[in-house]
Order: sequence, then C-alpha cells, then structure tokens
Amino acid sequence: MTTFIAATNSVHASAAICDYLQDRLADDDVVHAVNSLPGGDAATDDDVRDGEEALNVMSVRLGGLASVETHQFVRENDAAEDVLASAADLEADEIVLAVRERSATDKLLFGNVAQRVLIDAPVPVVAVPRSA
Repeated sequence: MTTFIAATNSVHASAAICDYLQDRLADDDVVHAVNSLPGGDAATDDDVRDGEEALNVMSVRLGGLASVETHQFVRENDAAEDVLASAADLEADEIVLAVRERSATDKLLFGNVAQRVLIDAPVPVVAVPRSA
C-alpha cells in the first residue's frame, strides 16, 4: 500500500496529477487530494468552489483505481505548510504536485510552493508539468 499526497490548486493541476497517478495506482493505495486556501477574507467563495472542483477531478478520475480522500484547508497556513503537514500527519510515501513556468516577478511576489515542498519534504516528491 502506498499513500500519496496530491497537492492541487486547480482542475488543470488535478488533471496533470491524475495523468501521472492513473498508471501507478494499485487497489490498496490511498490518494489524499489536498487543496489549500488562505484563511479569513482572503479566500473567496469562488476560490472555495474552484478548489472543490479541483478535488472533485481527483475523486472522479482516480476513485475507481484506489481510495481517494479529499481535504480542503481554509486557514492561515500557506499551501506548502498544509501539504507538508498532511504528508507528515498521514504518513505519506510520496507527494505529487503540478508545476508550471512562472516569471521571476511571480516567484518573488508570491513565493514558490513547489520549491518549498521539494526542499522541505520528508518523502519523495514528484513534480509533473501542468498544462494551461
């Protein structure tokens, strides 16, 4: 049995992660799909809905292949903290996330969740390319 953390922030990221996982999953594997949003007034109703849709993609596409549990966090943590905490709490064997090219300004202003997860993860991390 393998426990995966699948970190998603959009339906596009979920699709890329599902493309990767669908050929790797066994019946007894568990996928914990994680969507992290800022807490307080920073997360809008649209953000919550978009996150739920991203999680739903994982459930629909992978649910017939393995056990899929979804987790949407809306709190003061940043996304990297939530992904890393989930990996530790759920004793994950692997973290999977989707990455896309970002400008230097985007990286400077908004940080880089993927980079923090790659550097700080206690387990292997797979970064799959995300389409538009």
